[in-house]
Amino acid sequence: MSTVARNTAGGSRASGAASGFIDPATLMRIKSLQMRAQAVVEGFMSGIHRSPYFGFSVEFSEYRQYSPGDDPRYLDWRLYARSDRYYLKRFEDETNLRCYLLVDTSRSMGYSSIGYTKSDYARTAAATIAYFLSTQRDAVGLLTFEDEVVGYLPPRYRPGHLRHVMAALQREPEGKATNLVAPLQQIAATVRKRGLVVMISDLLAPVDVLATHLGYLRSQGHEVILLRVLDPAEVTFEFQTPAMFQDIESQRELYVDPLAAKAGYLERFNAHADALRKICENQGIELVTIRTDRALEMVLFDLLRLRMSRSRRAARRPGGRGGGRG
Repeated sequence: MSTVARNTAGGSRASGAASGFIDPATLMRIKSLQMRAQAVVEGFMSGIHRSPYFGFSVEFSEYRQYSPGDDPRYLDWRLYARSDRYYLKRFEDETNLRCYLLVDTSRSMGYSSIGYTKSDYARTAAATIAYFLSTQRDAVGLLTFEDEVVGYLPPRYRPGHLRHVMAALQREPEGKATNLVAPLQQIAATVRKRGLVVMISDLLAPVDVLATHLGYLRSQGHEVILLRVLDPAEVTFEFQTPAMFQDIESQRELYVDPLAAKAGYLERFNAHADALRKICENQGIELVTIRTDRALEMVLFDLLRLRMSRSRRAARRPGGRGGGRG
C-alpha cells in the first residue's frame, strides 16, 4: 500500500488532546525532546496519582506487584492497607526490562495536516517512553530506520545513556522510503536476551512481509508492541477541494477530486488496517493506532496498560512471571 498523499492545498486540524493533559501542539513548541518527555512523564504521573488508578502508577514506579515465588519479607504492608494489593519495594539495582525502541523516520512520517509531523510526534513518543523507563532503572535502546537502519544504540541503563538516546532522536530525519523489514532483521540478528520491542511507525507499507519477521521476534521470546502513528487527515480524509496530491515517498503527483476518491481511499485504508490487526492477533502482538492529536500522556498510559495486562495473564499461567524480562 502506498503512502497517503500530501495535499498541497493543506488540511484542517482535528482536536484530540485529553482533558487535563498537555495539548500536543503546545508540547511540540518545546525545542528540547528531553524537556518534552519530562513534561509528559511528570504530567502523567501527577494525573495518575490524583486519579482512582493510583495503584497503576505505583506498579510502574518505586514498587512492583508481588508474584508467586517472591520473598514475602519485602512486602509493603502499609501500601497493602491503602490499595488492597500486594507490592514489593524495588531494589536500587534492579532492572526489570530491556526495551528496544524502533522509530520510523522515513519520508512518509514527514506528513502533517496539523502543524507538526508524524515524525515529530513519533520521536516525542519514543523520547517519552525512554525517559519514563529510565526513571524506572530499565535499560532502553534505540534503532531508527528509513529504507535501511540509520542508527542503533543498544539498551543500557547507565549515567549518560539517556542523553545519547535523546540526541539521536533530536536529529532531524532525512526521510527516504519505508522498509519495515530492515529494523526487524537487525533486532532479530543482534539481540540475544529477551525484551520489549516497541516499533513506532505509520506502518504504511506492504504487510505481507511483516508476519514472518514479527513472528521470528516472537519466537525468540520478545514482547512486541506496534504503535501505529497516523495524522488525523489520513484517518478521515476530510479534504474537500480538488487539488494536486503528491505521494511523499515517490514524489509522484496526481490530480485528485477528494469527494470522488474518498470512498475508495477509505476502503483500501481500512483493508490495510484489518490486515495489520490479523497479523498481530495471529502473532500475539499488541497493536495500538494513535492519531497525532492524541495527548502523549495517553500514549504512555496505553503502553503501560498493555504491559500490565500481559504480565497479569502470564502470572496466572503455571510458572509464569510476566513478559519482557531478560
